[in-house]
Amino acid sequence: MNNDTINDLNRRNFLMRSASGMGGVALATLLGEDGFAASDGQLGSGALPGLHFAPKAKRVIYLFQSGGPSQMDLFDPKPQMEEYFDKELPDSIRQGQRITTMTSGQTRFPVAPSMFKFQQHGESRHWFSELIPHTAAIADKLCVVKSMVTQAINHDPAITFFQTGSQIAGRPSMGAWASYGLGNLNADLPAFVAMTSRGKRGGQPLYDRLWGSGFLPTTHQGVKFRGASDPVLYLNNPPGVSRDVKRAMLDDLAHLNRKRLGVVGDPEIATRISQYEMGFRMQSSIPELTDISTEPQSVLDLYGPDVKKPGTYASQCLLARRLAERGVRFVQLFHIGWDQHGNLPKEIRVQCRNTDQPSAGLVRDLEQRGLLDETLVVWGGEFGRTTYCQGGLKRDNYGRDHHPRCFSLWMAGGGIKPGVSWGKTDDFSYNIEADPVEVHDLHATMLHLLGIDHRRLTFRVQGRDHRLTDVHGKVVRPLLA
Repeated sequence: MNNDTINDLNRRNFLMRSASGMGGVALATLLGEDGFAASDGQLGSGALPGLHFAPKAKRVIYLFQSGGPSQMDLFDPKPQMEEYFDKELPDSIRQGQRITTMTSGQTRFPVAPSMFKFQQHGESRHWFSELIPHTAAIADKLCVVKSMVTQAINHDPAITFFQTGSQIAGRPSMGAWASYGLGNLNADLPAFVAMTSRGKRGGQPLYDRLWGSGFLPTTHQGVKFRGASDPVLYLNNPPGVSRDVKRAMLDDLAHLNRKRLGVVGDPEIATRISQYEMGFRMQSSIPELTDISTEPQSVLDLYGPDVKKPGTYASQCLLARRLAERGVRFVQLFHIGWDQHGNLPKEIRVQCRNTDQPSAGLVRDLEQRGLLDETLVVWGGEFGRTTYCQGGLKRDNYGRDHHPRCFSLWMAGGGIKPGVSWGKTDDFSYNIEADPVEVHDLHATMLHLLGIDHRRLTFRVQGRDHRLTDVHGKVVRPLLA
């Protein structure tokens, strides 16, 4: 039997030639008619035939603070620590819990009280550090979760866990799941956009897999926008190539790809066709998106003095709002520089100057445009910091190691109950005393606000149905408005 005969008889070829062919089904699923299957403004080309609940949010903006912000220096004041300055952390608090290799050689674990002042703000009486006055000024719009807990103690698995629901690399990211389930609201922009900014030199590296699609079709991976005048690489036509020539070339290429799709049925070919078309449309949409010259000065002032500098956290917060109002489902900002093992008082001031006003400005801007109620904003890192000092300890200078046992984040808009302070930690911000929220619980809650039952958004691969929350997760209903 020759190779052609074998090919005619194999299972894949049979499936391709039966009915309309699996390749045609894949293409229709990814592209729909005119690029998007649904016209109700909510489901786009998503895999879900309908939402499981009435959605509170249409989109998510996740302000991820890479490195682990120190909760007891920002959100979780512990004045009782003062009497323990430079004393050993009590064994009754530490309870033999694991530590990183960076402090495993220390013979002492001296308590380092925060040197920063705290005050209560708004009718909600949220506690905020003097380092974040702009965030404090929107206290009544925020839900502050003080009892986050994670499984990972080192950066890469911890960040991967927050983005994908697994410490092991290779799973789809949150944004990819949202794109897969819900589809897009704008044919000229991707459903999922990722951006990175850096607060200082150094910091933990960020990898493309953090906004990747894993085993989902690659059309759902995040499109990374660079902090430069040309935010998307290879988007513009080469010199001498007009838009008409580019259109004709893409039409011919699509014809060839469709023929190949009909033969081999590889859904990645359908993705390629879809992404070429998206790239062509983005040639018009991206310049308009990134042109902030039409923004009034009053709006620019919300984000602070760095808003006009491409690649800064401030400029990307403004860009996140512009993406959200144009229908992008999931916008992920990664800000690097919160890994403060030494000289924390100096470095955390820099981070807060870079992020405090833009983060609060984004919430204010969304609200004044009527977008906050349907946009979920999340601010937080992959874990917190230890109450004990890493390295030398002074009243005005100390460092803190990684701490997964308890840390803080905040949320606003999109169906979140404002003014709530959730969870309770012990006197050292070391252990959770009430209402822990695990990473899977956060994911389940975020999906719920988008109208999705986290247990029912699945993708079958390697013989079983996978989901963002794996076999875990519960919606934290007291946080819902």
